[in-house]
Amino acid sequence: MGALSSVAHAATESTHTSSHVRHKTVTHGPVRSAATPAITAPVSVARPVAAPQFSAPVAVNRSHAVRSIDSGTQESVVVTGSALSTSNNQNANPVQIVTSKQIEQTGINTLGDYLQRLPSVGSSGTTNSQTNNTAGVSCTDIRNLGKSRVLVLIDGKRAAIDGSSSCFDLNTINIHQVASVEILKDGGSELYGADAVSGVINIKLKHNLDDANLTVRGGITDRGDGQSGMISGYKGWNFDHGRGNVTVSGSYMTQSGIRQNSRDWANPVVSGLIAPGGSPTYGSSIPTAGRFITDTADNVPNGDGSFHNFSKKDRYNYGNDQSLTNSLQDATLSFDAHYDVNRHFTPYGNFLYSHRNSNTQMAPIPVSGSIYPSTLPVAITIPGSAPYNSLGEDATMYKRMGEWGDRVSQTATDTYTAKIGASGDITHGWKYDLSYTYGWNQVMSQTSGVGNYSKLLQSYGLSAEEPGNPDSALVYNPSICTAAAGCTLSNPFNKLSPQAADYSNYTSHDHYYYQLRDLNLRINNNHVVHMPWKNGGDLGIALGMEHRGEQLAYHPDALVESGQTLTNSASYTGGGFNVTEGYLEGKATLLHNAFLAKDLTIDGQGRYSSYNTFGSTKNWKASINWAPVQDIRFRATLGTSYRQPNVYELYGGQSLGYASATDPCDSGQVGTYGSLTPIVAANCAKQGINSSNFVSASSSQVPTLFGGNPKLKPETGRTYTFGTTVTPRWIPGLSASVEYWHYTLKNMISYLSSQYIMNQCYTGANTSYCNDITRVGSTNQLNSVTALYGNIGGLKTSGIDFDLDYRIRVTSRDVLTLSNNFQQLVSYLQQNELGGKWYNYAGRMFYQNGTGNPRVRDYATVGWQHGAIGVTYMMSYMGGMRWNDSETDVTRSASGRIKTPGIFSHDVTVTYRWKKWNFEAGVNNLLDKKPPFVSGGTDNSAAALYGNLYMGRNVFLQAGVNF
Repeated sequence: MGALSSVAHAATESTHTSSHVRHKTVTHGPVRSAATPAITAPVSVARPVAAPQFSAPVAVNRSHAVRSIDSGTQESVVVTGSALSTSNNQNANPVQIVTSKQIEQTGINTLGDYLQRLPSVGSSGTTNSQTNNTAGVSCTDIRNLGKSRVLVLIDGKRAAIDGSSSCFDLNTINIHQVASVEILKDGGSELYGADAVSGVINIKLKHNLDDANLTVRGGITDRGDGQSGMISGYKGWNFDHGRGNVTVSGSYMTQSGIRQNSRDWANPVVSGLIAPGGSPTYGSSIPTAGRFITDTADNVPNGDGSFHNFSKKDRYNYGNDQSLTNSLQDATLSFDAHYDVNRHFTPYGNFLYSHRNSNTQMAPIPVSGSIYPSTLPVAITIPGSAPYNSLGEDATMYKRMGEWGDRVSQTATDTYTAKIGASGDITHGWKYDLSYTYGWNQVMSQTSGVGNYSKLLQSYGLSAEEPGNPDSALVYNPSICTAAAGCTLSNPFNKLSPQAADYSNYTSHDHYYYQLRDLNLRINNNHVVHMPWKNGGDLGIALGMEHRGEQLAYHPDALVESGQTLTNSASYTGGGFNVTEGYLEGKATLLHNAFLAKDLTIDGQGRYSSYNTFGSTKNWKASINWAPVQDIRFRATLGTSYRQPNVYELYGGQSLGYASATDPCDSGQVGTYGSLTPIVAANCAKQGINSSNFVSASSSQVPTLFGGNPKLKPETGRTYTFGTTVTPRWIPGLSASVEYWHYTLKNMISYLSSQYIMNQCYTGANTSYCNDITRVGSTNQLNSVTALYGNIGGLKTSGIDFDLDYRIRVTSRDVLTLSNNFQQLVSYLQQNELGGKWYNYAGRMFYQNGTGNPRVRDYATVGWQHGAIGVTYMMSYMGGMRWNDSETDVTRSASGRIKTPGIFSHDVTVTYRWKKWNFEAGVNNLLDKKPPFVSGGTDNSAAALYGNLYMGRNVFLQAGVNF
């Protein structure tokens, strides 16, 4: 909502609520935010902003607010995105503003969970409902361009990111400390630097407070799980007659995870697509009893020395042992201070600290052999001569080690960002802001139950016939166990004894570090000169420089790095870069209050960057904003972007991960290729695989080697937008906007999906990809698919945003508010190879990994405030999507499921104010909507898209008091 609506809103709110806090007005010193890069949001998307957005005290006179509604008076609102301050609705950049009240009324505990509701936020980040190898990190993206192409700022400046994921972890933010979140949705590389390709998310925190607040919140699902709790508070002090201020805030939040077996839709897990004529396959092909494959049979032990042939009944349902959502605990502490020495010098300091713990659980680890770069045997083939081998012939073992227990991953993260600086007036309207930021992040992660492969072989009395050769056969040699302290000789056809399990089990420990140093100088003047013609406006100029250095290191567990465990292999990663940059912006109001030009403003931005890794580059942006009359405004932007590869993309050591994909040669999958099925079967046969009866041990997760590429080139891009904003004077409180946006990326940095690589090979589309696929010679099982980072091609995406806000005072005590954010995706084209074919992914979901591009998304709210009582209804909609395997749409499935339907979800919140108290209660997912089925092989849905539905119906209560 616009500033007009904000004033009316303030008139109906208590001046001492947890969402709207008091701020002092300094009349003798500079306002530091004036020197901070800012974008002025169009009225149609600028919703009610907390008190820092106004230059008047929060205490609002009710009659003045009502008069403002009637007269159409507007206040100035300064937000993020231009380095120059302007009055509201006089900037061409498309911006969305979310306030603290909007966040808190949803009842969520983390900022990332809220942003997932917004149509412009895609599914290419990570959420708290994604438990597999996410380390409890919540990272966002814009327009589905990826988490590496969005820049997250704290109060307009950079902060420490998470070292394990190389993105900003939204779980580290105390949501009760957030004043507003501003989303620039057309790129910001010209003002903020390389990684602002898709846009900027600026989290503005509450500062300069002179009261105190304590807020408590609790929540639970209607099934009695998913408990959450939060306590947060702040205290602010003015001193020296208001010239200085110190504000301290802190919070503690806990959120228990949900087990997958507690949701019937998520368990048992369908392991992949169902070929025509086939039947569903559940779980994993590797059971806890084990499979022992010989030349004549596929044997499963009965536990009494006998065997039966493997069947679907033996498949292991890992859904019983997995977490559906992460468990989180997060503690935050912040300190903020400033002192106005005079109008020329206001020193300030900020400190943010977060300690986060997260844990998640997975099923016991399966054992099938080693994976590159390990030199241990790639297959566990038990010699027929071994005394415990009653089969009498060589048998290759696949076994899930239930004796080691479930794999439990626990992550502890410490993040802090310290900033010191000074701001003030220089002379004749010129202002400055000089700051230095130091950020640091450390992640310590451990995973139990990953097993020591060397010790397991010792326990079985097996050793490589040719040590150091991964293709070596195994021989029975019991002395390697009897000579090792603590080793208990065991029979692989039986369960390990507790002593043997303790000896061969292992808990891995990984460490990540990230460091940021940023020196930043900003100078601006909003009124350098006045245009020398009738109805001319002012020329504003901003300039600045920045010198930034970033370093990142990953130290994997030593045993994991050496390839002696059975978990994902990993190798050391370390590196960094530094960059020196300068920017210049000019904004000229060519006409003001002229005929057919109520306002005509042009803006130009340019940035020069010099990297120690890739040399120099220039980026620019131009925009125009034209209001022929007061009621309508037209705007357009055109800009370029440049992104250098990050540390992981450049220097990442090769590490093993399990990508969501299916082996094309699997008997249950080969039939899903339609007319290409005979070609796939023939190519499998060339490798000695009979696809009519071959069963992949990988189920729906393929071992994939990921890694960096020092030969990468930077990405380049171009973005343009144009749209209009309508604020009719004859309908006070109404604002609407329509925006068309278009992004183009070249030399896009990414890795190809494992499914794409295998499809290209086995369908014969590009057999060169067969070189990236290795199989175990003795079993033909997939050993690994190699998918390193590369400049894979390009991306083009475009769409239309429609935003509407309406606020009307129905009676003297009743106010109705309506808000709607709508996104229509027009195109999403991706080129997976330089000069190659363009694939249309609009309206498609990559069903294997659960990311997708719905054509339609919508988020709407309706609020009714009656005195001290308020009710808010919230609705989210995500359009249906066709399943896609990164090349073609899924067209054949015996289940008939080849797409997901459109999904609605509904939330309701009730608030009540009593004196200094503010109470809130709500129900999320009111109708207990279940996420749609997706045959991804993980949890029967897609957490990246539908994670907000994973908990089911849940309720929350909150109470806050100001004093």
